[in-house]
Formats: sequence, C-alpha cells, structure tokens
Amino acid sequence: MFLSLLFVFVESALLPSPTKCGYKACPQYKSNMINVHLVPHSHDDVGWLKTVDQYYYGSKNKIQHAGVQYILDSVMAELLKDPQRRFIQVETAFFAQWYNEQTASVQKTVKKLVNEGRLEFIGGGWSMNDEATIHYQSTIDHFSVGLKFLSDNFGTCGRPRVGWQIDPFGHSREMASIFAQMGYDGEFFARVDYNEKNERLRNLTAEMVWSSSISLGAESDIFTGILYNHYSAPPGFCFDLLCTDEPIIDGDTIANNVQERVATFVNYTMNMAQYYRTSHLMMPMGDDFNYENANLNYKNMDKLIKYVNALQSQGSNINVFYSTPSCYLKALHEAKISWPNKRQDFFPYSTDWHTYWTGYYTSRPTHKRLERDGNHILQVAKQMSSLAKLNYEPYTSNLDQLRHAMGVMQHHDAITGTEKQVVAYDYERMMSEAIASASINTNTALKQLTKLDFSDFVSCLQLNISVCNYTTKAADGFVVTLFNPLGWPSTQYVRVPVKDMANYRVTNSKQEVLNYQLVPIAKEVLSLPFRKSEANYELVFRATVNKLSNFFIRRNVPIEPAQIDLQPLPEPQESIEPRTPIQLDKRYRYEVIQERGLIKRETIVENKFLRLVFGKNGLLKQIKKAGRTTPITQQFYYYRAAMGNNEEFKNRSSGAYIFRPNGTEQLVAKEATLTVYRGNLVTEVHQKFNDWVSQVVRLYEDRSYVEFEWLIGSIPITDGVGKEIITRFTTPINNKGVFLTDSNGRELVVRSRNRREYFTPNMTEQVSGNYYPVTARIAISDIDQRMTLFTDRAHGGSSLTDGSVELMLHRRLLNDDAFGVGEALNETSFGRGLVARGKYYLMLGDTSAPSTQKERRIQQQLHLPFSVFFSRLPAANQTISTSIDLDDFPILPYNVQLLTLEPYSKNEHLLRLENFMDSRESTSATFNIRDLFDYLKGEEIRETALDGNMPLSDLKRFKFGFDGTVPNGLEYYTPSYKPLSLKKKDSASKFSITLRPMQIRTFIIKVK
Repeated sequence: MFLSLLFVFVESALLPSPTKCGYKACPQYKSNMINVHLVPHSHDDVGWLKTVDQYYYGSKNKIQHAGVQYILDSVMAELLKDPQRRFIQVETAFFAQWYNEQTASVQKTVKKLVNEGRLEFIGGGWSMNDEATIHYQSTIDHFSVGLKFLSDNFGTCGRPRVGWQIDPFGHSREMASIFAQMGYDGEFFARVDYNEKNERLRNLTAEMVWSSSISLGAESDIFTGILYNHYSAPPGFCFDLLCTDEPIIDGDTIANNVQERVATFVNYTMNMAQYYRTSHLMMPMGDDFNYENANLNYKNMDKLIKYVNALQSQGSNINVFYSTPSCYLKALHEAKISWPNKRQDFFPYSTDWHTYWTGYYTSRPTHKRLERDGNHILQVAKQMSSLAKLNYEPYTSNLDQLRHAMGVMQHHDAITGTEKQVVAYDYERMMSEAIASASINTNTALKQLTKLDFSDFVSCLQLNISVCNYTTKAADGFVVTLFNPLGWPSTQYVRVPVKDMANYRVTNSKQEVLNYQLVPIAKEVLSLPFRKSEANYELVFRATVNKLSNFFIRRNVPIEPAQIDLQPLPEPQESIEPRTPIQLDKRYRYEVIQERGLIKRETIVENKFLRLVFGKNGLLKQIKKAGRTTPITQQFYYYRAAMGNNEEFKNRSSGAYIFRPNGTEQLVAKEATLTVYRGNLVTEVHQKFNDWVSQVVRLYEDRSYVEFEWLIGSIPITDGVGKEIITRFTTPINNKGVFLTDSNGRELVVRSRNRREYFTPNMTEQVSGNYYPVTARIAISDIDQRMTLFTDRAHGGSSLTDGSVELMLHRRLLNDDAFGVGEALNETSFGRGLVARGKYYLMLGDTSAPSTQKERRIQQQLHLPFSVFFSRLPAANQTISTSIDLDDFPILPYNVQLLTLEPYSKNEHLLRLENFMDSRESTSATFNIRDLFDYLKGEEIRETALDGNMPLSDLKRFKFGFDGTVPNGLEYYTPSYKPLSLKKKDSASKFSITLRPMQIRTFIIKVK
C-alpha cells in the first residue's frame, strides 16, 4: 500500500492543487444555489465491542469488521488522486499510532495533504469524549494531548477549528464552553432527544448559538449544529464495503442507474433544505469504521458530484462538492444571518418514548472511580515532574503513557461503561500499566523533594478497602508523605490501614506530636472474600499541607500521657450546644457507644458543627446545625429493571445505556443495625442494611459536612430480576420541582422536573426521564435552606419529589438494551457479582453566596485530595532535614486553583490557573504570578488558548448573532484583554493577572 501511495503522490504532483490549509483551502460555493457539502469521514471508536488494539489492527472481525490502520492507508492513497477530495480525521489516538508507524516519506506525503487542506483534523482530542460522566479537568487534558501531537507534527495547519461530537449520548454545556475557550468556531453533533430534534427541524432551529457559560458570558457563545441524518450518509448512498447500497452505474449497460440515483439524491436534498436556514447543507458521507476500501467511496462520490452538478445546465440549483465541517461553518458565517439561542444542555438523551439513555450515568461504577483515580494520579505526577525538573526521557514517556490512557478513558464508550466486558478489562489493564509507569516519576521526584533519598515510595491503590501491605507489615513504623495538588494549603484527615491496636506515635517533620485515633475497619469490608490484608484498623490523623510534607508513624512506642494536637482545630464560627466530654482510652483513642444490633432508643453523634440523630430503626432521622434541626431521612432502594415486555419496545430493557425501571422502587431494608465508634478526631456509625448493602457514616471533628462510605454487592439476581441501587435523602426542603446538577464539575445547571428548555417532553418514563448526570454535586434548595450531595465519581441523580435527592450507585442487569453491546451489564468479580465501594458527602447550608463558596472549596478538595505515599522510617543514625524543597511554594488566592502544572517540552512548563467560583459567588481575582514564575525558574512566559497549543493572540473565532439582531458584517471574537507575554527582565508589576469568575488562563513558561 505504501509503494502505491507514493506512486500516486508522484502522479498527483502533476495535478493542480490548493496551496493553503484551513479556511483558505475551502472549496468555492455558488450563490443562488443549494450548496451541498459532502463530508467524507469515518467514526472510529477507541474501544467498544473490540479493544483499542483490535480496532486498530483489524483483528476479531467476527465481532465487528473494523481496521483503522487500513482505513488510513486507503484514505491517504485516494486523497492523492484528486486535489478536490477531502477527508476529516477525528480521533488523534488512532491517527498518532498510524502516523508514528509510517516512513519519513509517507509522513511527508501526509503533511502535504494536511497543508493543502485535503486531510483536515476535526475535534482533535485523543478520543471523542463522553460529555455526561467526564470531569472538565480530564476533558481539557485529553484535548491538550491530542492537539499538541497535531501541533508538533503539522503546525497551524493541523489545528482543528470545529468540534465533532457526533456520537456521545447527550451534550453538556461545559463541553461547549471548553470548545469556545480553545478558540473553536463551532461544534456539530448527532444525538439529541428525538422530540427536540423533530421540533427543531420543523422550526428551523437545528442550528443555533449556544450560550455555554453564565459566568463567562458572550465569549463562551459558540455555534452549534445538529446533523440531519445521524452522522450517516443519506439513505441509499452509503458506498462503503460495510454497506449494501447500490453503486452508481454509469456504463453502457441496461443496469445504468444514474438517472434514478441522481433523482433520489436531488429529492433528498430538496427535502433536507426545508429544515435549514441557509442555502448550505452538510451531508456526512461515512459511518462507523467506514473507508477501509476508500476507493469504493470516492469513486462513487466522484460520480455523484459529476452527475448531480451536470443538471445545473438544465436549470438545477443544486451544487455538490467535497467539503469539511469547518468549510461548511465558514459558509454559514459568511451568510451573515441571525440564529436562535440555546442556554441549557442536551440531557437527557432519548430515542423513543420508552428509551432514556440515563443508565450509563452510573454503569460500571468501579470503572468510573478508576478513571477519577487515574486523573488524580496524573495531576500529581505532572506537578511533581515539573517541580523536580523531570522533563526528559524516560520520565516524559512515563507521563505520556498515563496521559494517553486517560485520553482513551474519556471515550464515549469507555468511562460511560457502555463497552463489552472484555473491553472494560482491557481499559483497566491499560490504566494499571500507565499508573505504574507514572509512579516511577513520583518516586524519583519524592526522593529529591523530600530529601528522603534512602527509601522508595509506595502508593497503596486499595485504600478504599483499607488494604496496604506496606503499613501492616512495617514492624516499627513508616513514613507518610503527603502531596497537595491544590493551589493553597489544605487540612485533611489521613487514614492508614494498620494491623493491630499497638501504641503509635505520629509526628510531623518538625517532630511535633500529633493526635491520632484508631478506628475498627467495618466488618463488611473485613469479610470481603477477595480482600487480602492483615489490617483490622485504620489510624486517623489530621494533617495540614502546603505542597509536600512528611509525617512519621512509629509503632510500639511507650505509652505516654495524651498529647494535645499541636495543630489545633480552629474554633467553629457556628456550633451546636456544649457536648458531653469524650473520655477516651489513651491507647485505643475511641469508645464504642453502640454495639451492633437493633436498638430501642435514638442514637446521637455529633461534632463541633453537626448533630446527627439515628432513629430506633437505625436510620438517619435528623441533622442539627447552627441551632436548626432539619428532619432528614436516608435510605437505600432498588429499581427492578424492566424486562422489555411491551411488544412495540420488546428490547427496551434497562441496559448499559438506558435506565428503564419496572414499577416503583423497593426498599432494600426497613431498618439497619448499628455500631458506633466515637473518638476525638472522627465519630463513625457503621450501618448494615442487609447482606449486600452497608455503609459507614462519618463526622470528622472540624468538618461541617457528613461523609457516607457505601458498600454494595454482590447484588442478588436469584429472583431473575436485574436491580439498580439508589440512595435517597428526604427532607422538608420545598424545592418546587427544581434541582441543580453540575456540568462536568464546573457551573451548575438548573433542572426542572418533567420539563425541558426547548420542548415539552413525552414523560412516559417518569423516573428515568428525570435523571441527569451528576459528576460532582447535586443540590436542592428553598428560600432559606439548601442541601448538597458531593460525589466521588459520576452517577445518575434526580429529585423526583420535592425535598428528595437520589443517586444511583450501582446496577446489575440481566438483559441487553439492544443498542449494540450485545450483552447484559452483569459485572462479576472473583466468581460473584461485582462489589463496589464509594463515597458521597452531605452538606446543609443556606442559599447565600458564602455558603456556595464553601461548596466550591469542598468540591475542589474532594476531587484532588492529598496524594499519599509510604516509605520506611530512617535509621537511627540518619539525620533527616526538617525542610522540604516545596516549603515555600507560592500560595494562590482562596478562589484560584492550580488546575495544571506539567512539563510541556524539554525547557517549558504548562501552567493553568482557574477561578473556580462562579459570578454569583465571587468577583474577579487579581494577583501577581511573579513568585510562581520565579519559583519555576522562568525565563519567559506566554499566554495560550485553553489547550496550550495556540498563542492566545492568534485567537480569532467566528461570532454569530442571535435572532433579533442584525450582524454587522463578518464578526469575530478576539481576546478581551492583552495576552501575557513577558520575560524575566520585565518588572514584577507586569506579572499581575486577573481571573474573572470561571475563567481559566493558560501559560507556557520557558525555563533554562
């Protein structure tokens, strides 16, 4: 194939060809005609029914015929035959693998195609990401990786201008905002609620301007278009080897079908034109894994263009040509008309009146948590690599491995849990290997930064089930090193698995003794059959860390009088009435105030801020905060999964994609047994609801929110019914059908029960039709009270009745939902149904800005907690420095987050700073970054667009006017301020920057 490709390249040099890329390479359209933009494309899932490698190499074709390497081979050869041909490439993961395998001469040919606009990159992320269950930090990262590859290899001609999110199952407002902040001119997609799509087509509103951020305002507005026929070729015109449509036969034969084929295409075009505002139409020509034999496609499209355009001499007003989404968007911009406005998002997605794609918000909960853990590890590894100057091989390759694995995990059939089980295992393998590689960086960096160069550093990846062999087998003790990835000092509680109740001493790097507490590990965790650990307790201590700190835990030290905490707890601004003093055993540091069992009285637990009351049935009954008592009940339920008995929708069972409950929810248990452990740092209530649902409720001494750690599984299926497990909180809050969910972890979106922004939904599925993605938090409020739940991974959630909030935590199903996976979401592990464990957090407050500011800070700390590393204690003759190289790391303002710090090249760092408050909660933050610049040994600094690969000064993106306005010629968005570009010699005052609410600014810092 390569030899023939190069031979064709020599021939193609004799043909006239474009000399510019991007918009300058766009084909000329004709005025007073319907201009049909044919867009050849292949949608290549980075894993789904087959693994990533199986899709790339074309193996296991009995499962699905697909081979991406052959698609790219074939497309390049066909593009070289005619300079008018076009092709768009979307998934950078596949393209990068293919490109890196090519010879230098083939790479040169590909660059020619890119430079001439024949091959155009659209989207450009490492994968085509999901938009419901992802976090914005991971979204930005995977686009940065993909766009950097394109920039490094193809320069400005490789930069996409349009988002192409054609297959994700619904679309988020934050994703649109990210596209705008990266400088994209627009985005296109296919999947929206079928009712909304039909109504928008009828009303000529399928293309719109999306106002994607309340806080960022007009600068986040972005043109958005819904494709007419999914992302497929027009019916009857799929010429791919995977299709069965008739080719265009133009020979001297009775089989000649040109007239019929042209007439059918013209009729389709005229019908489609009724639903769009301009004389331009975009027709995708492709589908999943098309173009393995690109000759079939292009040969027939060439004929289609030839014979349809030939009718112009007979008065036809249809003009067909090869194009790209960006060229189509350019034509719309040049039309200088106004467009409807969109403000909310496109969730939930529905394809018929029994099919709401809201199950995948929760599918594979352990998979979703692995992705979140991977992001946490990646951010820490990137920061440490920058701070320790590990910007050379093999450390850059180690980071890239995890960057790429995380990029794959954002794929809309990866983090969503909508892949086959064997593919899920492969994703987990990929993540595990990448995490191991990144740990080489953190280990090397920690030796340098902590000055504990005599020891290796261990990360225990099973702390969620209290497993860490390093800490249980260390006879004399160990060192705990904490890294804080936030931009400001944080105080958090650290939990370390230990074997027994020996006497311990916890000291910080200044040899100050800290209070600690031992807490028994929940019996349900200890009895997990797959748990291999000698740990029976967790040692809890409270740590404050600026950037990096060491803590020394020694075992079997002599018992001494109780020490006071030398980092005293702050006095609360609000507190409940005085409590009974806790008299604890100096050795055990906790007391049992309620043995496991059903009780005949209420149980009260409390800290400085909160009092929780559990009723006689063992269930949460009320919470008291700041003198106000709020009845709050919490219970676990399960929905019985529909079995698809309806004849018309016989396959519409709950599955990996959709959530379709059969009837009302069922109580998991009417009561719970309790064991309560009260201590000076944390008080825990261990609840058991039945043999497969249990929970630990925690009150840390200086926390104004409650932690719930749930354990669910193995979900029983002996009754032949799949089950979807929820937790529900019920309060007297009168939220009047309104609740809030986050958009990918950033701004909150207002949800109204049984309502949508643009259309009236057919709410035949009252439960699943009101479910929304919850990536970080969900809240309800009334005039003066607000309840918020924070999550540790993506879930589906809702407020189905006033005063209630529910989260779906786990699901085990026995039927496929008939959307392609071909197997039930029946996860098993160690020979039984999958057991999952996770956390959510409850906070009560008022509706004021200060209260929601607290929520923002809590959310940041829960998303990026301390990273915990273990190493051996120094020998008695070893002198340990009390200072750490990061002791003087600059502190950012309270509302500013260190979103990214990573090596960008051999002598550059990438830095992102974010004001994570919204416009209601915060004003602009103005501060000076000279200290941070100097700390990183900066020589020069320049500002870029959000992804880090385009100078911000080059940002110039299309502006489209709203209906009711008259465009003033061709309008563009440009930066609203002068982008930062400074050198070390410039005065410190010039390094002052301002971050508006929700604004992210990205910089490249050049160092020596």
